[in-house]
Amino acid sequence: MRLIPRALCGAARAAWRESFPLGGHAVARWFPGHMAKGLKKMQSSLKLVDCIIEVHDARIPLSGRNPLFQETLGLKPHLLVLNKMDLADLKERQIVPMVTELVGSSYRYHRGESLEYCIMVIGVPNVGKSSLINSLRRQHLRKAPFCPAGKATRVGGEPGITRAVMSRIQVCERPLMFLLDTPGVLAPRIESVETGLKLALCGTVLDHLVGEETLADYLLYTLNRHELFGYVQHYGLGEACDDIVSVLKRVAVKLGKTQKVKVLTGTGDVNVIQPNYPAAARDFLRTFRSGLLGPVMLDRDTLQSHPSAGAQGHRPAETDP
Repeated sequence: MRLIPRALCGAARAAWRESFPLGGHAVARWFPGHMAKGLKKMQSSLKLVDCIIEVHDARIPLSGRNPLFQETLGLKPHLLVLNKMDLADLKERQIVPMVTELVGSSYRYHRGESLEYCIMVIGVPNVGKSSLINSLRRQHLRKAPFCPAGKATRVGGEPGITRAVMSRIQVCERPLMFLLDTPGVLAPRIESVETGLKLALCGTVLDHLVGEETLADYLLYTLNRHELFGYVQHYGLGEACDDIVSVLKRVAVKLGKTQKVKVLTGTGDVNVIQPNYPAAARDFLRTFRSGLLGPVMLDRDTLQSHPSAGAQGHRPAETDP
């Protein structure tokens, strides 16, 4: 979505970076191993499960995939759901009928004549699994969004909220359907630093492990590269810019995010008002994550290079029996 005329960014485009400097960043520091404990808990619960719903972030349909899910949990009927922002036209009302159809066409060897359904919801950290469960409860059980009795699972804007496989949560009465919320599990190895940056931008790990200003810089690089200038209009910057220090300074001034810094001079200490760059970076990231910059596909270049690899990621809900 181009929110400002090309003429306003023509001069800046000549200086835009062709690539993002990835040197000096160690992915191993950012991610807590392969999360084997959470995966083992999921495996041990498979005998109770009729179907698996795998939630993907529509902004990173390739980078956000965990191949371990297919390898270790792929024995059950599988439903792929794209979540997050307006990149995916997710209609939760489709999910219960699709799950019912999948389970009905599979062999429920452990369920006997029981008519109830038990579904496991899986995905990487902070992809929206708990939010999806709460949404289904509101739709099918008519629970109020902010009613304590209606919100069965805790949700938050950072990874690690769900730390264990929870008890069964009812989401529908007809048919009688229960979901299991699970902890987010990452792949055992992140294939590249850039993939790690994409995951971090979408909140898969805590910001401070990567660096808020580093994430803001990568976000700015991506937005300019794809000519997505929503940030210019949102912050009233006048024109696009590829220098993160300049952008954060103007954002900080615009939002009044400044701080006093004591500077030692020849005549003594002097208090100087400076832009609060970390606060500006946090606001820049929050604005992106809340969708105020419009739909942003971080895997766009990868999908264009290998369109077949991302074919599934463009549909709001897809079965993968």
